[in-house]
Amino acid sequence: MRRRLDHLLKFRQLRMVEALARHQSLTRAAGTLGLTQPALTKMVRELEKLVGEPLFERHARGVRPTAAGQVVLRYARGALADLGRLEDELDLKGGPAQASVVVGALPVAAVGVLPNAIIRARAEHPGLQIRLVEGQTEALLAQLEAGEVDVVVGRLYPAVVPDTLVREVLYAEPISIMARSAHPLLRIKRPTVRDLAAFDLVLPTFNQRINQDIEQFMAAVGLSVSPGSIRSTSRGFIREVMLATDMITVMPQMVMGGDLLRGQVRVLPIPAPALDRPAGVITNPQRGVSAGGRLLIQALRETVRELS
Repeated sequence: MRRRLDHLLKFRQLRMVEALARHQSLTRAAGTLGLTQPALTKMVRELEKLVGEPLFERHARGVRPTAAGQVVLRYARGALADLGRLEDELDLKGGPAQASVVVGALPVAAVGVLPNAIIRARAEHPGLQIRLVEGQTEALLAQLEAGEVDVVVGRLYPAVVPDTLVREVLYAEPISIMARSAHPLLRIKRPTVRDLAAFDLVLPTFNQRINQDIEQFMAAVGLSVSPGSIRSTSRGFIREVMLATDMITVMPQMVMGGDLLRGQVRVLPIPAPALDRPAGVITNPQRGVSAGGRLLIQALRETVRELS
């Protein structure tokens, strides 16, 4: 059955679907849209009549999308994101002052290359508006396909399910052994694993994939965890401990990207296996990259070249 949605569907109905799904409350969604609750209820009924199926169902704490509602929601978010990109492109006709970008960041990128890339992009384009969304691969790729984020930055894991997304390798996320720049080990020309064993470790536990890579790296090097070692999920905690003590760390090198650029942290010259850990940007060719996204990707390329 053809519903002639291209003739009858209105953008305000798409905004309504997105607001209801986000707030899961008729009252809060109505307030966001500047409507009364009866007016919002009437809009929902009109759209459900147009689609031919219920889009939302009530539950004890509010409303939630039905299966049909989830389908409409996916396309609504994509259409609203495309409209936002159109506004960006029109604003950019007079220059990049009004460009914006929503960046999906994997955990290592969020604390590694991205801060420096964002600082560079804002310095070159002061009006650039940037919003960072941190998350895991599967969630961010779903948001990229829906148009909710413009670009995803981080480790390029193999696709579990084939997709049409474009993955561009810009840098690697090598696992490295690092210490503060004035660490005693850096006075040794060729430190060995035996030299390292004299110092406790402060190790990250960011997520299962990174933990497995670190364990694989340490096993290949022959480095063991001492009884006095510490594990933490906090990059900030690990950094403070490293800078204040002689403890050393093993983690993706880019996590300490800013400290490496400033010379506060150094990579210890220990012979180690090179694990294949490509990283870069993921974009959606079906939606294209926003003008702000293109500016950020260029700044990311320049930052990577400097780090290299």
